[in-house]
Amino acid sequence: MIVPMRRGERDYKNRSRDKRSSPVVMNSIFYLLRMMILGVGLSAIAGTVLTVFDPTIISEFVTSKLNLPQLLPAKSTAKKAVLASQPKPTPQPSPHSSPAAFSLTQEIAPLKKKLMDLVPKYPKLEARAFFVDMDNGNYVDINAQAPIPAASTIKIFVLVALLEQIDAGKVRLDEQLTMTKDIVTSGSGDMQYQPVGKKFTVLETATKMIIISDNTATDMLVKRLGGKQVLNQRFREWGLTNTIINNILPDLEGTNTTSPRDLAYILMRVNQGELLSLKSRDRMLNIMQQTKTRTLLPQGLDSDAIIAHKTGDIGTVLGDAGIIDMPNGKRYIGAVMVKRPYNDTAGRMMIQEISRTVYQHLKWSSASQFLKPEAPQASPVASPQASPVASPQASPVASPQASPVASPQASPTQRTQAAPAAPAASPINP
Repeated sequence: MIVPMRRGERDYKNRSRDKRSSPVVMNSIFYLLRMMILGVGLSAIAGTVLTVFDPTIISEFVTSKLNLPQLLPAKSTAKKAVLASQPKPTPQPSPHSSPAAFSLTQEIAPLKKKLMDLVPKYPKLEARAFFVDMDNGNYVDINAQAPIPAASTIKIFVLVALLEQIDAGKVRLDEQLTMTKDIVTSGSGDMQYQPVGKKFTVLETATKMIIISDNTATDMLVKRLGGKQVLNQRFREWGLTNTIINNILPDLEGTNTTSPRDLAYILMRVNQGELLSLKSRDRMLNIMQQTKTRTLLPQGLDSDAIIAHKTGDIGTVLGDAGIIDMPNGKRYIGAVMVKRPYNDTAGRMMIQEISRTVYQHLKWSSASQFLKPEAPQASPVASPQASPVASPQASPVASPQASPVASPQASPTQRTQAAPAAPAASPINP
């Protein structure tokens, strides 16, 4: 006989069964949470390991120990393959990159003839000259590559070498130089009259070397830069073929040599920013504009032209080299050296006349670029005979009387439009 369970007993048994099943459910939930945490932790550890260790290294280690074939490409090979697959960027020019070297184009034949025509006027002199138009590279070469005693024009090269060392941080402008007895020398300049042991800054010494052509200042800077052998090596590295320092100044015997081509070449490179920083180039031009001796190239220029230059004179050789800025904006570089009888004033006159001839030629040839022929009076539909090309009378170039050499009284327009004469065949120094 089955006795029915009372209601109270049934509820009690249900509650007992629920209590027994609850711990099982909770344990299952906790177990799943532990597994999830463990999985996250393992993933983090694995990611850290992979970022530290290169799989190619592990592969190389395993294959080397177990003599297995290479599983992954070597690190260097894989890296090269990735780099090779990437497109190479197109190089962009840097705003601070070195400018391209200045190139000469063609010789100015009409100007060369004018200069050659001056030679018979000075039979006792031997002139060498080089001029170059910095706007277009046109030039004139009058026996300019032959070596000649440099006199004080050698100081231009010393100044460039000094500023180059300043740009390199090896010399400071405010550095103090001591005037020792072994570098005190005679000739031009006033430092020789100062007491031995006096100190001068590098900038002051360089300025005196140029503007009053101080020989003691030059020898002091040559010593500071390492001596003549160091400078001669630097000159060769610059591409100078005739510029050599053999003796300390004043070098009245003329053993230190250069050439008009070397002088113009170094000034061209400085002008183009190839050897010096822009700051040093500006400082150099500022110093050279203060040169006291203005009896040579400056005498052939208009009063409002600007010249940064350096002269040289040892009695038998006279010279001047510089950078000239014309009022119309044109810039050209010139160097003239003249061998002469000792202190012959004709040498000075010849350099002045050469300078004047070059300046006037470049001045009017530059102006002619902006002059236009007058418009023809004929109708646009007139016969071809009305064309200014067909009628030589309409051409401003047709009249030989407009030549600036044959007729100084000609107007500026006529002078600029004159037809150039053929160049002379004989050299300036036969």
